[in-house]
Amino acid sequence: MTRSGELSAHIRLALPLAAQQVGFHLMGTVDAAMLGRYNDTAIAAAGVGNNLLFSITSVGFGIVMGLDSVLPQAIGAQRPEAARRSLGAGLQLAAAIGLLCTLAVLAAPQILALAGVPPDVVHDARIYVDVRAIGIVPFLVSVALRSYLAAHHITRPLVAAMIVGNLANALLDLALIFGAGPIPALGVAGAALATVIVQVALAAIYYAAVRAIEGPRPRPASTRADLAEILRYGLPVGGHLFAEIGIFGLATVLAAHMGKLPAAAHSIALNLASLTFSIAVGIGAATSVRVGHAIGAGDLGLARRRGIVGLVLGLAVMSVFAACFLLAARPIAALFTDGSAVIAATIPLLQIAALFQLSDGTQAIAAAALRGIGDTRATFVGNVIGHYGVGLAISLTLAFGADLGAPGLWWGLSAGLTVTAVYLVLRFRARTRPGPVAPHVPRASPG
Repeated sequence: MTRSGELSAHIRLALPLAAQQVGFHLMGTVDAAMLGRYNDTAIAAAGVGNNLLFSITSVGFGIVMGLDSVLPQAIGAQRPEAARRSLGAGLQLAAAIGLLCTLAVLAAPQILALAGVPPDVVHDARIYVDVRAIGIVPFLVSVALRSYLAAHHITRPLVAAMIVGNLANALLDLALIFGAGPIPALGVAGAALATVIVQVALAAIYYAAVRAIEGPRPRPASTRADLAEILRYGLPVGGHLFAEIGIFGLATVLAAHMGKLPAAAHSIALNLASLTFSIAVGIGAATSVRVGHAIGAGDLGLARRRGIVGLVLGLAVMSVFAACFLLAARPIAALFTDGSAVIAATIPLLQIAALFQLSDGTQAIAAAALRGIGDTRATFVGNVIGHYGVGLAISLTLAFGADLGAPGLWWGLSAGLTVTAVYLVLRFRARTRPGPVAPHVPRASPG
């Protein structure tokens, strides 16, 4: 296939996967926008609670994402029964790990009180987290099902479900946050409940789509080897996501410690940065699938070319978002709140976010390309070095030592993302050099 053909094929898969990711994050963005109209405490509490929840569930999310390495390679190697067994194992892991994450999440708000977060923010964050915990298992199950659909290039159900899910979430937010008729205004609890309802519905829709692929055939029983293979790839991904999401979660707690105004500004800016990041995640998902198919077919050179296509595409897209944040920070911030003080505090954070759009997108897509070839340990190492070896030190120094406050936190986040991006790109280049297949790339075994 020519370079233009590779790019076209990549875009065709990336567009629906990116749309699905945007839809997922858009629900959180709509929640934040509506809670911003409710009150500043609510938006700060939801921001803190959401980051606390994802910091914990990221480990389970990452383990289930081990399927992103296993499934495309099995399909690329023409081993459909192995893919079906792996899906079964992934669903078992999603349910078991989801229950463990739920217990951990329910205990987590204690951390906020110890960190000196204002009591009213802690109170609302606890309510938000308690309700959201109900949706953890359905969420992880939907991750496994989504991976199976994407590996088969079946994306219409993902996009359709997200469109319906976002419409339902917006309507439920209006009714549950502000109240409607006999429904009382529930505030943060209403936003959390709306998200849980949609998460359960999405898992059901994805399951129906997978059943349509498989037909009435019974799924072959998963083996310990199937579980072990997912864990082998998924545990490092879980560590990677815990490191990445954890650093943003820590930044959220530190911003909340500074007060309601920095916490609200941080929550708005992080929601927007997460929304644009979701585009890169969608491009990365397409990259992981296409690289994995090439590895399954035994073509390392093709895997390298597809990884590069994904990186170039990501840079082009993230450049557009960087320009938007840089040139239109004020009107964008005003979409989330009427408070002039919150808008003023959000603007510098969005301008810093503009500068790290390229590195954020690059590290996400490079990590996905590495998952495609099966090198998931590198993504964990890169994130630890970048975020904790470099980014955290800079964040603490600038935020508290130089008294820059929330912008200081964000400069550190930017530095950590840049170091991580450079490390992961260099790792992908090294692991896909022409020559013998790297030892970490799994060999096809009989299905």
